[in-house]
Amino acid sequence: MTAIVFGSLPFSGQNGDKIVSKAITTAIAALFKKTGNLQANLRVEPVAKLLQGSIDGFDFIGNGMLMYNGLRLEAMELYLQAVSIDFSAIFSGKVKLRQPTQATMRVVITEEDLTTSFNTPFIIEKLQRLEYEGKSLHFQQTQMTVNEDKSLTIKSQIKIGDTEEVTNIDIKANLDLQGRTKIQFTNPQYQENSEGQRLGKVILDHVNNLLDLDKFSIDGIRLRVDRARIKDKEFIFYGTAEIDHFPERKR
Repeated sequence: MTAIVFGSLPFSGQNGDKIVSKAITTAIAALFKKTGNLQANLRVEPVAKLLQGSIDGFDFIGNGMLMYNGLRLEAMELYLQAVSIDFSAIFSGKVKLRQPTQATMRVVITEEDLTTSFNTPFIIEKLQRLEYEGKSLHFQQTQMTVNEDKSLTIKSQIKIGDTEEVTNIDIKANLDLQGRTKIQFTNPQYQENSEGQRLGKVILDHVNNLLDLDKFSIDGIRLRVDRARIKDKEFIFYGTAEIDHFPERKR
């Protein structure tokens, strides 16, 4: 019966599980401006359950994923269980959840990704909302380095107000989690002179305030982090993605 139903649909040569797998992969890829390799695996037994929109599970692994705001992920893995979808929407290229679902998540960000992110217009604009002694700040050449002791060094050149003079900040700090939504730089050590130290403290407080996952929310998806580790100059985050609905592809 399943073969007859799928055989009558405009997807010749594809099985139902492959059709749904492709649609979900496309929906996840819609979060990103560019993607590298994508691997998806749909689990459903028997396949006939797809006609009722029932899926046992779905695994997704992506590499080299560039978000529309310029932030890049080296890798992202999502593992969904017991997903219920509106099967009829698949044939219009959409994935509609019948009820919210939750995915186990693993995200990898490299040292280079982090440096690039802090130099994107998206992050710079957020940093420059901060004023120092009533003057605007202009960031340039921000560099993030992972040290052998797994601490992080933040260096940046900053112009205060309209001056052309550059103030350097050089901060060494640890990376910690607070709750499930806040990533924080803790135990800071300031390497520069008194001006750089004062400015560095103000900036680090501002950065810590920014690093709340709810402030980087994705349409229909809430991210929660349970554990973070640093290995081989990579930041690895483990947590969950609470999915109310899949976003539409950006145009």
